[in-house]
Amino acid sequence: MNKGGILGKLGMDSKMALGYLGVLIFMMGDGLELGWMSSYLTDNGLTVQQSALLFSVYGFAVAIAAWLSGVLAEILGPRKAMMIGVSMFVLGTVVFLTIGIPTMNLAVMIPTYSLRGLGYPLFAYSFLVWITYYAPSEKLGTAVGWFWVAFAGGLNVLGAYYSSFALPILGEMKTLWSALIFVALGATIAILLNKEDKSNNNKKFETKAEALKYLAKGITIAFEKPKVGLGGIVRTINTAGAYGFVVFLPAYMMEIGFTRTEWLQIYGALWSSNVIFNLIWGIVGDKLGWRNTIMWFGGIGCAIFTAGLYYVPFALGPNYMATTIIAICFGACLAAYVPLSALIPSLAPENKGAAMSILNLGAGLSQFIGPVIVGTFIASVGTVGIIWIFTGLYLFSSFLMIFVNLPKSEKEKHSTDIVDLKAAQ
Repeated sequence: MNKGGILGKLGMDSKMALGYLGVLIFMMGDGLELGWMSSYLTDNGLTVQQSALLFSVYGFAVAIAAWLSGVLAEILGPRKAMMIGVSMFVLGTVVFLTIGIPTMNLAVMIPTYSLRGLGYPLFAYSFLVWITYYAPSEKLGTAVGWFWVAFAGGLNVLGAYYSSFALPILGEMKTLWSALIFVALGATIAILLNKEDKSNNNKKFETKAEALKYLAKGITIAFEKPKVGLGGIVRTINTAGAYGFVVFLPAYMMEIGFTRTEWLQIYGALWSSNVIFNLIWGIVGDKLGWRNTIMWFGGIGCAIFTAGLYYVPFALGPNYMATTIIAICFGACLAAYVPLSALIPSLAPENKGAAMSILNLGAGLSQFIGPVIVGTFIASVGTVGIIWIFTGLYLFSSFLMIFVNLPKSEKEKHSTDIVDLKAAQ
């Protein structure tokens, strides 16, 4: 990794910098409709149940593509896998906007929006695999931290801010069409202009049967290397809470006395904090140990501040500053799981793509698990019960990380034992 210049001092290789920028811009295009698409569809003919079905199938497509991205990046090479993802996104978007939305025909909307959902993980997560091969092990935590800064910054922050300005000027449909501009620009920068020349680390297969066998490796590796499987479970828990919160926390906060605008600002602060700490925890993980960072700051931290998101406003009422601070802390701890993207592929250095597929599958499944938990239990246990379910899951993820340790030879490079954390302190 090039250590010279400003980028080198920040832990980002100059050759890969354009790739990060491309992911940021691409994810802006993908995320610009997240905050308002559902309400737009229900205002224009779909029922709430139909809208939920559309997004559920979309989430399933995201999970499948997230899983496939790792092994396809190995088989085809990251560049080709990313190009396939871009093609799927563009095709799905064009048909969704030209036929799906104008007709409000679910038979068209579901497959085309799902095709869009297949596209973005293949693009973004294939680049993440590229990073795991290129970055040196001692800087891998920082390198993947920069990836999650670009990913979350585009998806959850810049895309939403862009929509807030574009919607009053362009309207909904033109804003949706403008996503293609960001996607095309981001893809051009990340795939064509990125000059890093070591992306051809893909495995060579003599027959289709060998390639298909390796595709299956994206599942079987979780059983061959149980630590990789445990890492996938931890990754699922990581953002399950965040995806679950959006289902029930807005109503709770408004019951407490917050306005909708105040809640949106609190939620925006949560994700802004997350973007910043994606990089910070990557750097910290390289210094204090990947496992320690995930276990203590991720699992334990998220458990504490998940409970805080309920009990602080419950005790103090609509105290905007106190609740915003808790949200910022939760977003920061949510980012402390970032070193998983360095730790898990390091557990299977000969099959990094397959290991990343398990991790990416967990990322996709979290979009299911969070809302499913809320939908299943909210009627019986209420808001406080859901909060404690997620709190328990975060504590469980911390417990699982006890068993997700690197081999002794790697521990010499990455002090992942708890005793190492104490020594560092």
